[in-house]
Amino acid sequence: MSTQQDIYAAGSENRPPMLNKENYVPWSSRLLRYAKSRPNGKLIYNSIINCPYVRRMIPEPGDATRTVPVPKTFHEQTDDELTKVKIKQMEADDQAIQTILLGLLEDIYVAIDSCETAQEIWLRVQQMMKGSDIGIQEKKAKLFNEWERFTSNDGESIESYYHRFSKLMNDFKRNKHFPEKIASNLKFLNNLQPEWSRHVTIVHQTKDLHTADYTQLYDFLKYNQKEVDELRAERLAKIQDPLALMANSNNPFNYPVLHPNLPSSTTFIQQPLPNNNYNPQSYST
Repeated sequence: MSTQQDIYAAGSENRPPMLNKENYVPWSSRLLRYAKSRPNGKLIYNSIINCPYVRRMIPEPGDATRTVPVPKTFHEQTDDELTKVKIKQMEADDQAIQTILLGLLEDIYVAIDSCETAQEIWLRVQQMMKGSDIGIQEKKAKLFNEWERFTSNDGESIESYYHRFSKLMNDFKRNKHFPEKIASNLKFLNNLQPEWSRHVTIVHQTKDLHTADYTQLYDFLKYNQKEVDELRAERLAKIQDPLALMANSNNPFNYPVLHPNLPSSTTFIQQPLPNNNYNPQSYST
């Protein structure tokens, strides 16, 4: 992401974050947080999520002096008939509309400029970005597939592993899915590299995985990173030594030759490739 895109994503104190079409969900979360941080933030947030305040119709009594009854008439509340609380809510309704519009790209704005309330704009943008129900189901399926395939990488630090797992759990929470604590804890522990096995066993024996949080497990495991790195180095050394021997035995320049003082029926002896100064007459017959 470029620096300019970072600015759009983060927004500023005086401007809401700019919509990134490829990351609608994070944008929507940031915009709501921005709305809450503004003066009248709770009212602005309420205008976006719920319906805005609608002026009530005030009945006007008929003229009692007339012999023929006149039906009641109605008029919309005037500013003088509004309480200070209602006036403040209506101001927040306007601020909510402006907050969303300032975060929209031009091609999105022209598709929603007929909307009259912040809630209507919010839902229209959400529909445009999130797509149909089929698209939502596909995203859920992709998320669960990522959960099934999640594992640690060879040589990955516990810190890196924890951050990737935290992002996955945040994606679940954002999509209103909440795996049970024991399920997330077992996922976190059982997908670590083999060098962590001893420490994972200790966690199983000392922690209640039904109530503990995976962050607590990480806080315990991170202090053993140095020991795990040493175990990994030993494992790699054991793997590399046999490979070196195999590489030497497979050297095409090492091949069996007959010892010149032995008959042809004797066992072959491995000899190195002779150099250019090799003189066969130097061997006695």
